[in-house]
Amino acid sequence: MEMGSVGRAGEPTWTGLPPGLLRMRRLLLVVWLGLLTVAVGLLPGMFAGPVWALVALLPLALLLWGWVMLGRNWRSWRYAERADDLLISRGVLWREETVVPYGRMQLVEVTSGPVERHFGLASVQLHTAAAATDATIPGLDPAEAERLRDRLTALGEARSAGL
Repeated sequence: MEMGSVGRAGEPTWTGLPPGLLRMRRLLLVVWLGLLTVAVGLLPGMFAGPVWALVALLPLALLLWGWVMLGRNWRSWRYAERADDLLISRGVLWREETVVPYGRMQLVEVTSGPVERHFGLASVQLHTAAAATDATIPGLDPAEAERLRDRLTALGEARSAGL
């Protein structure tokens, strides 16, 4: 992506998150709520009678609701590199847009926990002097995360040197 690129009517060019993040989050949802569904269905069913096994429908309904909500949340995340700052937008009900000026960045980290590494994902975390403006872009391809880190670091150094 070209720095400072804009789409129609002066809008920045937004980049969404890769589908690997959605797959990872949905798998974790199925594992945890699937185990809960089995436990809640088996234990009451074995000890209190088969009718009580219907309690397992609650975590199963929660799993289905979570599946849909994870998709909506994943689609809401996006970022845009502009000439002087980075925009990060997220949120379904409460839209949150963070603007991080390149000159205010103090540290740009790429992190990847064991589950993220298994799915080939990494996160970029931006630190500024004000803790309230720290921002994270989760679930990126590691090569994109490193490219973004290097680009933001270079732009941050260039902007802060000009102050």
